[in-house]
Amino acid sequence: MERRVRVRFAPSPTGPLHIGGVRTALYNYLFARRHGGDFILRIEDTDSQRFVPGAEAYITEALKWCGIEVDEGVAEGGPHAPYRQSERREIYLKYALQLVESGNAYYAFDTPEELNALRAETEARGETFSYNYQVRERLATSLRLSAAEVEERIARGDQWVIRFKMPEGEEVHMRDLIRGEVTMNTSTLDDKVLYKSADRLPTYHLANIVDDHLMEISHVIRGEEWLPSLPLHYLLYRAFGWEQTRPEFAHLPLLLKPTGKGKLSKRDGDKMGFPVFPLRWVSPDGETAHGYREDGYFPEAFINMLALLGWNPGTEQELFSMQELIEQFSLERVSKSGARFQPEKAQWFNAQYMHRKSDAELAELYLPIAEAHGVECSRQKAERIVGLMKSRATFMSDFWELSDYFFAAPTEYDAKYMKKWWKPETPRYLAELKQVLAGADDFQAPVLDRAVNEWMDANGYPHGPVMNAFRLAIVGVGKGPGMFELCEVIGREESLERIGRALRELAPEA
Repeated sequence: MERRVRVRFAPSPTGPLHIGGVRTALYNYLFARRHGGDFILRIEDTDSQRFVPGAEAYITEALKWCGIEVDEGVAEGGPHAPYRQSERREIYLKYALQLVESGNAYYAFDTPEELNALRAETEARGETFSYNYQVRERLATSLRLSAAEVEERIARGDQWVIRFKMPEGEEVHMRDLIRGEVTMNTSTLDDKVLYKSADRLPTYHLANIVDDHLMEISHVIRGEEWLPSLPLHYLLYRAFGWEQTRPEFAHLPLLLKPTGKGKLSKRDGDKMGFPVFPLRWVSPDGETAHGYREDGYFPEAFINMLALLGWNPGTEQELFSMQELIEQFSLERVSKSGARFQPEKAQWFNAQYMHRKSDAELAELYLPIAEAHGVECSRQKAERIVGLMKSRATFMSDFWELSDYFFAAPTEYDAKYMKKWWKPETPRYLAELKQVLAGADDFQAPVLDRAVNEWMDANGYPHGPVMNAFRLAIVGVGKGPGMFELCEVIGREESLERIGRALRELAPEA
């Protein structure tokens, strides 16, 4: 019987969710949906020292904004609840003790001061300290102490940790779905802490193995920073006797700085002016960070951009709906090497989604912008404006600067544009043009286009000088959509008034 695909995204609530974390969540989600499986959100909050208030709610809201739907989690519940590790603490001690009893782990009573002294002594010899098979039986551990001494120390309240007993000189053969076969010798690894009596909480290594097993996780898709931990995790599955149900592993490449060197960080975003978080973040002490949502990105553009940072569809296609990503995603096409983040590409994606949105959809977003600038705008007019201007916009915030002249006549005229196009004959052109527009049967763009062009052709007037003077009178600068479409939107009365005003101000003697 084929195993059901179940994946988990397991962030720690230690701050805002980095876009690298969002990509990990996205790849897990796409993989689960592609295979008809489950996407689980598990909050790994066992590091009480680094817990940040508000971070868990931020993670949940960020995934929701991105369109990543959670099947099981803290809010959704599910058959393997609770999904917050701090609420599962009693589970982990049982499994840590099981490892001690089977000889795969041991108690260590070393104090931080003793370990620091030993580390300093080792480094003084020019060596690197490692808590491993070479030192564990010489220290205050249950491997050296008698069972009675161990019980006595625990009973009197000495602090202890449980460490994994890493085998000596064993080759661990592992398989990664992205990187292929990986082999590591256990002699290069140390004895990781699995459980701490000080806070009665497990470390990541124990908690995630136990939870993945109990939650029947079939695939662990996570960042490559966890690749060095893979031998320990393989050995933990073996120590528990869970090798037959061990998940398959895939380690994702890093997101790199725009320079291509080093991991993308908040500092890069601050320095270069782009967000590295999906949503705006305000820390408990008031520190803020930009978010893609608040900076005006559409969630579908953000997700599309992220999906292609490390995954290649194998075609020239760049724009994908979430459903298309689900249908085409595969771990086989995820790169082994880091993916360089390009801020300008993120903007490009947003512009593409802007251009493809319906006028009605954009008008809904445009109306509050117009209202915020104190102008009344009908839905019909808003649809016409966004339809004319969306090909020039990257963000919704661009629209007002692109379209303010739809609501107000120019109060001044661009000097450079005037110098180029305002000639002695220009007032005559505009006066006649005004009469042509006033006499048009219908003030629709095609009718205006035909009437004005017939007038220019009949009189032998040059199109460039006439149309640019026309734009100067209506807009005040050399920008905007087609003049006939623009005049149709602002209407006959306003168009004639603007031409008249330009004549009065720029050619009062005419």
